[in-house]
Amino acid sequence: MKKQGLLNKELNTVIASLGHTDTIVIADCGLPIPSDVPRIDLSLVKGEPPFLRVVDAILDEMVVESITLAEEIKEQNKTIHTKLKDRFAETPITYVPHDEFKQMMDSAKAVIRTGEATPYANVILHAGVNF
Repeated sequence: MKKQGLLNKELNTVIASLGHTDTIVIADCGLPIPSDVPRIDLSLVKGEPPFLRVVDAILDEMVVESITLAEEIKEQNKTIHTKLKDRFAETPITYVPHDEFKQMMDSAKAVIRTGEATPYANVILHAGVNF
């Protein structure tokens, strides 16, 4: 048994398998997930687990080179947007229209579904390297 960090087997497996520039998505509970992309469904009930709690747990384990957000988050979810900018203050952020964001999910190694129920609480994490 692990002593600390992520306990979820699927999360550990996908993070350990990432190479440079591979992507994973952390999503709210309403984002449509492509059927051919692996889904790690953490949602329990509306709001649980919250999006930012999952982001923080993943950040403890993963080297993130850059992130992608939907352009719409700037106006439709200012709270989450501000908190993401704080967490990724030293990380390049790219904004794309939500429809393009959904298309980008097709190449993700996995989509992690949270219980978050606020609009546009979704992020694509682009893997970096630890050397």
